[in-house]
Amino acid sequence: MLDCIVVGAGPAGGSAAYHLARRDRQVLLLEQAKLPRLKACAGGVSPQVARWFDCDLRSVVDHGVDRLRFTWKLGDPVEAELPSAEPFWMVRRDRFDHFLVEQAANLGARVEDGATVAAVSAEGDGWLVSLGDRAYRCRYLIAADGAKGSLAQWLGFPSQKRRYAQACELDIPLTERPDSTAHFEFGLVRNGYIWVFPKSDGYSIGIGTFRGNEETDFRGLLATYLDGFGLSADLDRILPHPLCIWDGSQPLHRGSALLVGEAASLTDPFTAEGIRPALLSGMRAAEAIDRAIAGESKALAGYSRIIQQEWGDSMAWAKRISSVFYRVPNLGYQIGIKRPTAPQRMAQILVGELDYSDIATRVIRRLTTGFLPGMR
Repeated sequence: MLDCIVVGAGPAGGSAAYHLARRDRQVLLLEQAKLPRLKACAGGVSPQVARWFDCDLRSVVDHGVDRLRFTWKLGDPVEAELPSAEPFWMVRRDRFDHFLVEQAANLGARVEDGATVAAVSAEGDGWLVSLGDRAYRCRYLIAADGAKGSLAQWLGFPSQKRRYAQACELDIPLTERPDSTAHFEFGLVRNGYIWVFPKSDGYSIGIGTFRGNEETDFRGLLATYLDGFGLSADLDRILPHPLCIWDGSQPLHRGSALLVGEAASLTDPFTAEGIRPALLSGMRAAEAIDRAIAGESKALAGYSRIIQQEWGDSMAWAKRISSVFYRVPNLGYQIGIKRPTAPQRMAQILVGELDYSDIATRVIRRLTTGFLPGMR
């Protein structure tokens, strides 16, 4: 009987396993892919996450960003310096995720890759997790199996809402290390944007749409953008992937099971930031289970509450800003990006120095004030 099984070795699952192992809990981390595994992801991480870990996450940072550049239909540029003393981290997910797994293993966590969970069932006061040819029992279970994972349904979260955004990624190798500027293009993409993040040996270029379900010509849009950006690439190498974005507060615990990361729908609905909430939720889930094992009866309910307080309250504002901004993106760009202080505020949100609630009322008022006259 293990203390906890964590299913999924992404940032959320790795974080949960690490923090449980730090507390000397018996934890098994299961991952269906062979590790390290590739993952389509822009790879932006706030350096503030370092305070949540005793290990040196900086050792797997691939590049840093200290400047942002915004454009509207490839023109009308706005630039801003990042306010933090340390550059915004750029990571490669195969190295970053695997580093967390290795750190958890160094602390005593058991790790099995190539391990596909076939079934989960309640058994006594715990869970039976079947991998087909073998099964494990645990007192607590953490679902970290991502946007398309099945565990939320298997664990009996019938009300779990899933709102998906569409996204794709493309890596473009360069012979020289790019500078430390991250690019954001608004206007070409309906209900979304294009991003270009520097890596040590090239660019990670992505495109996402965050409202509506209409078909989007990602390939054509990227071809147009790359031409304007002065780059060429093999567009057959585009990697599509879903994003499970925040769409309202909901219980993240049921019995002795917890949801974390994208399985808990924590991705930012405005910027699509997902690594920071994944790491946060993994840590808080581990803390809650540790307290529950120690005898605190309401520890798991406390996990749902603290994630709502520390992330969900801000995401409620992010959702409102997103719904207004992407409805009228040209106005959103003029008011939300081009105002003298706006790029700096965006930079502070990106690195985690500001919360959406710190700016939301003012931003929404400006957007709706500019939008409503045109509706009359």
